[in-house]
Amino acid sequence: MIRSGLALAAVVYGLDRVSKWAVLDVLNLAEQPILVAPFLNLVLVHNTGVSFGLLQNDLDLGRWLLVAFAVAVIVALSVWLARATSPLLGMGLGMVIGGAAGNVTDRVLWGHVADFFDFHIGECRFCHFPVFNVADAAIVCGFALIVLDGLFARHERGI
Repeated sequence: MIRSGLALAAVVYGLDRVSKWAVLDVLNLAEQPILVAPFLNLVLVHNTGVSFGLLQNDLDLGRWLLVAFAVAVIVALSVWLARATSPLLGMGLGMVIGGAAGNVTDRVLWGHVADFFDFHIGECRFCHFPVFNVADAAIVCGFALIVLDGLFARHERGI
């Protein structure tokens, strides 16, 4: 279980790094937003908080506290992954670990996380989902898999 979970973490991390390279260096998104579809823009947001822009913090101490917290989470989830017996749980943990590692890398290198997917409905300014990146999506999907695994495990035990 641990090998497949760590392999998935590496894939997620790689996809996150490649997507950020493509958006920041190849497309040079810093200059102006790019309309991809009527419901999706690529727009660069420097996120100094956690996923989806929560807990914004411009202090250098806050940056390093978030790095330390994320590294602690990665270590704890890796220990959990080493003990996991369910493929679904292993996948979920791998996705969260890979996503957290991708965002930690941003925070260490740049002092913020680069977010760029801007999903929205029309021109309504209240109809925008918070801007996110591949790592954020992997973290959310990974947690969903962890919850699903927990629900199935409880059902299998008759709880």
